[in-house]
Amino acid sequence: MQFRRWRALLPALLVACNGAPAQQTNSNVAVQQQAQFTPGEALLINIVREVSPAVVGIRTPTGSGSGVIISPDGLIITNAHVVGRAGNVRVSLANGNDVDARVLGIAQTVDIAVLDIPGENLPHAVLGDSDALQVGQSAIAIGNPIGFERTVTTGVLSAMNRSLGFGYEELIQTDAAINPGNSGGPLLNSSGQVIGINTAAVREVPGQGPLAGLGFAIPINLARDVANQIATRGSVRRALLGIQHREIDPIIAEQFGLPVTRGAIVLYVAPNSPADRAGLRQGDIITHIDDEELDDASDLRRILRQRDPGDMITVRGVRPQGQFSVRVQLGEAPG
Repeated sequence: MQFRRWRALLPALLVACNGAPAQQTNSNVAVQQQAQFTPGEALLINIVREVSPAVVGIRTPTGSGSGVIISPDGLIITNAHVVGRAGNVRVSLANGNDVDARVLGIAQTVDIAVLDIPGENLPHAVLGDSDALQVGQSAIAIGNPIGFERTVTTGVLSAMNRSLGFGYEELIQTDAAINPGNSGGPLLNSSGQVIGINTAAVREVPGQGPLAGLGFAIPINLARDVANQIATRGSVRRALLGIQHREIDPIIAEQFGLPVTRGAIVLYVAPNSPADRAGLRQGDIITHIDDEELDDASDLRRILRQRDPGDMITVRGVRPQGQFSVRVQLGEAPG
């Protein structure tokens, strides 16, 4: 009976799955609490005033988008699809100046590009921790949709670890409006920290009509790791396990009679991937990598970010037949 309930969990999860502030200038004074502003409004106004100077417009011969300055000496994160193959990239700053940018590198498969502009003590955003995010918390997007500079939209984090295919994995889903031109701009939390890089929105599904409130962002921990590698060595190497997974929590464990209450359940194993060659199977629940216990699925992502292609890891967990332990040699993610 318990085995049947465990197997019943997979289709439900497969459907669900597939589907500190920037530096202030002297003019950025705090919004005083006044009768016309609720505490929430005052907080949002302060965040926008503090972070907006770090949000830039990006123009190439073939299009435009957004980006965010992440260091005082001019390092910028944006989307790879915003930069494309352009050799000529112009950046519009909040002070009205336009400057030429140097493309340090592009990681196509995670849709991240890193630019560099000249300058010192530039306004820059503070990066948060996307592994600590919770569904339901506030989300703020700033960008340049169809040329309307530094437009602000708000919403919540609707889901985590979404996949759109074509390399778009581990995405944050939000109902904050993401429109053409927002790509590459920051998604913020209520502390004004960057938690994601806005990258895509789903507006219509053939045969189902128009959709709204389906925006997606690349988690900042992934974007930061890619940006650091590009900035320091000009290329990106990421460890690959070769699975799609979903977090197990006590509620899911009780509903489906699972033998553990924490971990990551394997939804899909890519053929001929390191996971496949090691014997991992759909439905396995991973509870440990080496000696580290997984409290949730973000732990698995964090551990893999800390490993290099070629590293050997021990994956332990449970499956309907009992406990398992396999050795996996990590591969290298493309691009």
